[in-house]
Amino acid sequence: MSKAYNVMAATCPSRTVLHRIGARWTVFVVNALAAGPMRFTELKAHIRGITPKALTETLRAMEYDGLVSRTDHGGNPPHVEYALTPLGDSLLVPLRAVREWAETHVPAIESARAARSTPGT
Repeated sequence: MSKAYNVMAATCPSRTVLHRIGARWTVFVVNALAAGPMRFTELKAHIRGITPKALTETLRAMEYDGLVSRTDHGGNPPHVEYALTPLGDSLLVPLRAVREWAETHVPAIESARAARSTPGT
């Protein structure tokens, strides 16, 4: 019998999983690696606006959680590639749905924000 998890319970470990998925850069890394393994510099170029420090921290956390694998091919300069694990790959479908929702609803969100920021409303 499998254990039941409830993200609404204060002490449920599923909260840390949800926190990892919802972390600022996780969605971007998953989407970037959907096409296949990438080197650090390729990821940084693909994910515009991410700092090297933020990318390093995100990749380490995702590797720790089993979402990303890191393969060191050695060499000089070092040749390291990151790839989604099967667990990380399983995030593609739900994250793709969230991405599509976000991109589709930009006009409605911007309209709601504009209505809230208009003086006298």
